[in-house]
Amino acid sequence: MTGLVGAERGIGETSLVDALPEAVVVVFAAVTHLADPWFLFGLLAVGYWFAGDRLAAAPRRAGATAIAAVTCAYAATALGKAWFAVPRPPGAVGPADVPTWLPGLLSAWYEAQVLSDGFGFPSGHATGGAAAYLALALVYDRAWTARKRLLAGGAVAVAVAASRVAIEVHYVVDVLAGLAVGGGVVLGSLWLAGDPRLRGGSAASRASSPTAALDPTLPFLLAAIVSVGALAVAVASGHTGEVVEAGIGIATGAGGAIGWRVVGGDEPAVPVRIAVPALAVTGGLWVGAYALAGTLGVTLAATTAAVAAVVALPALPDRIGRLSGARD
Repeated sequence: MTGLVGAERGIGETSLVDALPEAVVVVFAAVTHLADPWFLFGLLAVGYWFAGDRLAAAPRRAGATAIAAVTCAYAATALGKAWFAVPRPPGAVGPADVPTWLPGLLSAWYEAQVLSDGFGFPSGHATGGAAAYLALALVYDRAWTARKRLLAGGAVAVAVAASRVAIEVHYVVDVLAGLAVGGGVVLGSLWLAGDPRLRGGSAASRASSPTAALDPTLPFLLAAIVSVGALAVAVASGHTGEVVEAGIGIATGAGGAIGWRVVGGDEPAVPVRIAVPALAVTGGLWVGAYALAGTLGVTLAATTAAVAAVVALPALPDRIGRLSGARD
């Protein structure tokens, strides 16, 4: 049945995509990286660690809430994919039609972008892109105007969604659902985090420093809970690939909530001398988590530790200073 649904919903889309020049498709293959999970979480971590009060009244609260919102979006994606189990377009499983004019190295890269396994509804890239760029536009509320931030964030999210259709790894309905889910999850996450703009706070709090009230604990916990639901559905349905994704969602939500417990929320930007080794450690944990995806327990532990370290890092310099002072 799902194969029939996929065939029906793809009518008319293939001809439009096939009409695109090869160079345009190659450009879209590059654009899709703007919503790769590694890129989004790297971008969010950089904002969380280094943003100053020129971007938000409470940059650490703003950055952590953005991470929590995107974590919720990926949890919702994992649940949707496991629940609906809708296949991707036929072209996503290969063989790849690589332009002959691409050099060898770029040919391998292009082939990796246009081939994808797993289920397709909703699109994880569209969901994650919409969530990340909308969250950044909303929480870093001192950069540009609200209109410019939302237009820029929306433009990137739509470009990513279009790229997934152009490289034929998703149908249009997949990315439209992803954009809707990503936007809805961000608004829900900000509401849970206590954003006065959504909670009906005073006009003064809404206008001056809405991020000062944010607490990402509940969005992180919600991501873990939704991921537990995704895990249950995936196990019951026998979708082994989605089991790993759901497990990573549980660990990411739990790790974020644990890490935030040691952060006060008003810490300054993380010094580069601390951020660089921390990036190496957390990056190693992430790589290990995915490399050992066959061992779910190890993956959960590594992911939890990596996310907890990323979120807790702003509190580390002060704690190191206190320990040094106590020893002296």
